[in-house]
Amino acid sequence: EVQLVESGGGLAQVGGSLRLSCAASGLTFGDYTIGWFRQSPGKEREGVSVIRKGDGSTYYADSVKGRFTISSDNAKNTVYLQMNSLKPEDTAIYYCAVRRLTGPYGSKYYLSPRADCWGKGTLITVSS
Repeated sequence: EVQLVESGGGLAQVGGSLRLSCAASGLTFGDYTIGWFRQSPGKEREGVSVIRKGDGSTYYADSVKGRFTISSDNAKNTVYLQMNSLKPEDTAIYYCAVRRLTGPYGSKYYLSPRADCWGKGTLITVSS
């Protein structure tokens, strides 16, 4: 059974930084994406950034490019999201998720809010 446990959420000021962690266990998929999605009140869940296990490629939503960086520590089975230059619109619940892959796809597919397993989420509030 896949389990994902997020940590690192909290309150940040505009322009500040936070780092999220997602500890994964039970992953037996041959190839998959693992990464971050978020949902703000009244909005649909959206992809933020994912990393593809097979080749280590990374994908970002346009809204976070240049500000967020995803990385992984394979020895710890942990994925991180370093968030810099935070904006009020980054306020959301951030979810870690894993999606099994059966072939190569593209950024739009990888960042679509569908997954085989979701974490419980962690709240980030960016305040001025």
